[in-house]
Amino acid sequence: MDHENPSGCCGGPSAPPQAGLSRRTLLRGAALTTGALTVGGVVALPGAAHAAPAIYNPFAGYPITGTWEEHLARGSLGGIDFGMGVGTNLPACGAGTIQNIPNNGTGGHTVTIHHSDGYRSQYLHLSQFLLSDGTAVAAGTVVGRSGGAAGAPGSGNSTGPHLHWHMINPSGVRINPLTYVGQNPGGGLPKTTTEQDGIPGPICYKRMQNWLRITSGYLGPIDGVPGVNTYAALQRAMRGYGYTGPIDGVPGVNTWKAVQRLASGWGYTGPVDGVMGPNSWRGFARFLNQDQWD
Repeated sequence: MDHENPSGCCGGPSAPPQAGLSRRTLLRGAALTTGALTVGGVVALPGAAHAAPAIYNPFAGYPITGTWEEHLARGSLGGIDFGMGVGTNLPACGAGTIQNIPNNGTGGHTVTIHHSDGYRSQYLHLSQFLLSDGTAVAAGTVVGRSGGAAGAPGSGNSTGPHLHWHMINPSGVRINPLTYVGQNPGGGLPKTTTEQDGIPGPICYKRMQNWLRITSGYLGPIDGVPGVNTYAALQRAMRGYGYTGPIDGVPGVNTWKAVQRLASGWGYTGPVDGVMGPNSWRGFARFLNQDQWD
């Protein structure tokens, strides 16, 4: 679907460190000189740890139309193509800062997410940028809209609508994002303790948002702070559990009755009265703790 210049127009290898100096030595020297360390566009205090950010696959619901191996076979530096219509919202695969690259050679409009550990994620062939350079985003924040229609502005050399996604490691080498996600299972969401204590908190709500992102059209950040968009997606999801009210993002008794019906399939045995108590939340959390919502 897309044809890319193997010279690396979309984020090729960066200049190597000076001979005889290790990366650790260079970074330590930068920290001592400036009093702070910049990694992936994020400034941190000296001595601060930079854990790998949680990277997930935001496009699991779309068919793969071009594999990593197929890209390599035709001379590309690698990537994964996902078939989707022009204008599809593109959630960030992990937290970071935004860099927009208009008309990035054969890749067309490209958005780069600079992660805190020096890795980068790039989405190619966009039809629209949505955020300014330097914007800090959480995982799940919509960073642009897909494109790829042949000859359309921003499509580059793409021959049909799709999204191209690849990552770049701190050495400047392009890597398969699906391999990275598979090798870093800790990057997924942790299980919520609501299953044990019946008290919803940020992890419970993050898992709810990720479930709704995968199944019900939620496009906001995975930040554990539910708002109108989260609850509107919840109401859409609850259509399958007897909810017939408006999709207005304002949950009431009928919304929560539907949630209790869902929870009844996961150990909840109380009344369907629309009043969420610890037992209702425990059943709902058992559902949310499924591995598929990690």
